[in-house]
Amino acid sequence: MSDLHFSTTFVTAIILAGGRGQRMGERDKGLLTLAERPLVEHVMDALRPQVGDMIINANRNLDLYQDYGYRVIPDRLEGYAGPLAGIASALEQIATPLALVVPCDSPRPPPDLAQRLYRAMTNDVDIAIAHDGERLQPLFCLLRTTLCETLTHSIAKGHCKVQRWMLERNHRIVDFSDRRAHFDNLNTPEELRKAESTG
Repeated sequence: MSDLHFSTTFVTAIILAGGRGQRMGERDKGLLTLAERPLVEHVMDALRPQVGDMIINANRNLDLYQDYGYRVIPDRLEGYAGPLAGIASALEQIATPLALVVPCDSPRPPPDLAQRLYRAMTNDVDIAIAHDGERLQPLFCLLRTTLCETLTHSIAKGHCKVQRWMLERNHRIVDFSDRRAHFDNLNTPEELRKAESTG
């Protein structure tokens, strides 16, 4: 694949909003507000120009997420099995060849995230993973939807660690060190308050 042929119609975004939110007092992080708007809205605004469709993976407040007009897919597995479970459940509903995964608690994903990851998707690559210059960001990735069956089998065997599963596939790591701040995520009330105060 090449960025010269990139089209948003190739890509469906998966916004991961299905976590327990333990460090946020088990509140639904996607619906917490920043600048008077839910975090999930910030993410959707950033992704809308980059993809042809979106799916929200959520396990609570499904009616509120459905109000955004996109498909809302809960985990097939019960008990908050983790991000891979959310990705697998969403992949089953996607018709496009590629899925762009982004967490709901990072309200400013890079505006060129999809296109830069797409450049790495040569024929021998199944997953392109962002690296912010300090650490790998496995929940900012572009993957082939043909991985759905493989992922489902891995989860069934108890292999649920995101980074390990991705690095065991044919992957490429993509440098986003010039956009490191776009990967900041809000995991705690303190981080949310800081983001609110700094604008």
